[in-house]
Amino acid sequence: MQRACHNPSVIAFRTGLAAVALLVATAAAVLGARDRPLSILVSRQLATRAHLAVGDVVTLAADAKGARAAAFRIAGVYEPTPDPMVFTAARLEARLHLPDLIDLVADPSDPSSREAAGIINLKLVGPQDGPRFASDLMARAPGVAVRPTARSSTSDPFAVLERFHVAISAVTMVSGTAFLLALMVIRAEERRETVGILRLIGISHRSLLTTVACEGLLVAALGAVFGVLLAYASEGLVNHIFQARYDTTLVFVRVTPSIALRTIAVAAPLGILAGIGASWTMLRREVLSIFRR
Repeated sequence: MQRACHNPSVIAFRTGLAAVALLVATAAAVLGARDRPLSILVSRQLATRAHLAVGDVVTLAADAKGARAAAFRIAGVYEPTPDPMVFTAARLEARLHLPDLIDLVADPSDPSSREAAGIINLKLVGPQDGPRFASDLMARAPGVAVRPTARSSTSDPFAVLERFHVAISAVTMVSGTAFLLALMVIRAEERRETVGILRLIGISHRSLLTTVACEGLLVAALGAVFGVLLAYASEGLVNHIFQARYDTTLVFVRVTPSIALRTIAVAAPLGILAGIGASWTMLRREVLSIFRR
């Protein structure tokens, strides 16, 4: 029968050995972690241009001379978020953990550089309090500049681009309406005798105008549907060409259902007006004056 050991010195010795082993293991793990390169993520464009792959070890430095360089292991490749403001720029980027980035760019000669911040982003609970908050902060902290991140309608380049698109759309609608009006005038002149016969057998002006309006509506609706289908068909081609040109996943053209419905809603009344306007003069004439002599 085995007897349990209750010697205090033996128990203390074993506890000390376990503590030493734990410290040695911890120190080895820490040293091993320090010896292993830190992990980073690189953009797809950078990985393609520099021929990098997951697991490769790269060296990053704060300046072009390579001062205070550090080794990093590529943990993954990511696709940068498309940004319309910089879609022409090559997205050669890398993402680091914040402590690693601070260690990389901090100036050893300036102890406060690790705690310095050039820009701080704040989100207010009430956006309408932005001007009052900016004035209070600049009054309490001289030298601090507060600027909104949201662009105003006057300085936003996309607002200017939208107005440019609206102008192009207006010119396109006017020219399309003029073309439709010319087409309807030609159709009305071709059917002069038919309209005269319909007038002689007792068809009213209102019925003829309704028929002409329906015809104009049909022609305008078919044209709008054809334009929408053409836009849908060319959307993928346009995006593919420009995405390949600028090496980005930014969507340049998108035809939404709301745009398609708006197009048809604008084209329908224009077609009705073009049809009625083209036939109004002829339908208001005397019956005998409609026939050619």
